[in-house]
Amino acid sequence: MNVQTQLSTLGALKQSGYQPRSVKDELRANLISRIQNKETVFPGIYGFDDTVLPDVERAILSRHNILLLGLRGQAKTRIARMLVNLLDEYIPVVAGSELNDDPLAPISRWAKDLIAEKGDDTPIEWLHRDERYVEKLATPDVSIADLVGDVDPIKAANLRLPYSDERVIHFGLIPRSHRCLFVINELPDLQARIQVSLFNVLQEGDMQIRGFKLRLPLDVEFVFTANPEDYTNRGSIITPLKDRIESQITTHYPTDIVISRRITEQEARISREQREKIQVPELLKNLLEEVAFAARDSEFVDKKSGVSARLSISAYENLYSSAERRMLLNGEEKTTARITDFWGVIPALTGKVEMVYEGEQEGPQVVAMNIIGAAVKKMFLQYFPHPAKLKRGQERDPYGTLKAWFSAGNSVDLLTDADAKKFHEELLSVAGLKKVAEASLTLDGELETFMELCLHGLAEFEVLNKEFLVSRWVFKDYLSGNLKDEDEDDMRDLFN
Repeated sequence: MNVQTQLSTLGALKQSGYQPRSVKDELRANLISRIQNKETVFPGIYGFDDTVLPDVERAILSRHNILLLGLRGQAKTRIARMLVNLLDEYIPVVAGSELNDDPLAPISRWAKDLIAEKGDDTPIEWLHRDERYVEKLATPDVSIADLVGDVDPIKAANLRLPYSDERVIHFGLIPRSHRCLFVINELPDLQARIQVSLFNVLQEGDMQIRGFKLRLPLDVEFVFTANPEDYTNRGSIITPLKDRIESQITTHYPTDIVISRRITEQEARISREQREKIQVPELLKNLLEEVAFAARDSEFVDKKSGVSARLSISAYENLYSSAERRMLLNGEEKTTARITDFWGVIPALTGKVEMVYEGEQEGPQVVAMNIIGAAVKKMFLQYFPHPAKLKRGQERDPYGTLKAWFSAGNSVDLLTDADAKKFHEELLSVAGLKKVAEASLTLDGELETFMELCLHGLAEFEVLNKEFLVSRWVFKDYLSGNLKDEDEDDMRDLFN
């Protein structure tokens, strides 16, 4: 705390030369200072440097209230909460004030009466900026009394006051957020008649409570968050309210793998012990982000709903946990994550996507497998030649030896809980696989991961047949696998 915050009376505050200023002026002045000093204004927010954050800064410089509009998991609330760091560290308030009254510009009857009685001896206290952040989740049951206030019959009885006396008012969240940052999340969920109660405070800066004549000249910076109106059927932001919110800023998902990875690795809760004992290859970190991108492009997923960044964060945590569980089962000291461990990230996918009708018909498990398959396919093409588009004049098929090995009736089982030795032996047993992986290897120490990617990728391109049986992935020749499936179907039909 600085010297000024040691002042404890109104008289001492006046002598210090303190001049009150509005919340919006505070935000503006502190933002200007940070920009001039080349300081990071929104640390930990990635991917918005050239889009969202400049718009937020322009809104603050314009002294605007803000609406952050975007799909789930796009850091809307995170940005809103970080705005509190642009407030002054401490501000003076009349000690005991319910409405954070400025000692030089009180708005409540209580504070005005106290100052009239004690004058320069009026006690003051200092409010830290962290206490000036108020957040409310909009739900259909929120009432005008919750936000604005109402008459409190108990207070009237205790003070023996008539209901016409303003001292019987119980102030709602917004009046108690005077000189604060007030955030309303999921604004469309607020009933239309409740949204109307915000008109005055947004436009004229004051608010009436019940039938009282008083007008509270509130000083509040409003930040609203919402999903696009065409997504939710629960409600919408009424047009007159949108008209009064000066800046509407649209957020978006990360546009590339690098930014997506930075967000995931920053937000995922991975313990130090897990990081020391479990290695996650760079290829798998990229593959995991590709899963999120594939989910947003999937025909089975509702694009209006979006796919939250929480999908890749939860999946990343599950990937570590899948490898950790396998390590514990096998009594190993350390281990490396595998593509087979992605079977363990499916629970993180199924709860994070909202499916269209076709996706619901397929089922969440099948949709999740399709999404992972699409990500594997894309990652495969970044390192390996397309099996159906080999260059003309190429002397030999790079997958020739491998395909011949499977055509001879061989198969490989990759157990989800296999120890390192067993897993390594299974991969090496496939003739030609190591050579193909070495030819495409670009990341040191990830040969095994590339060998595994080659198998999964060829299966996605239907060069090989891949099946998941209880606790293992079985790879075999595509043609013989399909013929066997058809024979089994014929047998079922025969006996049915």
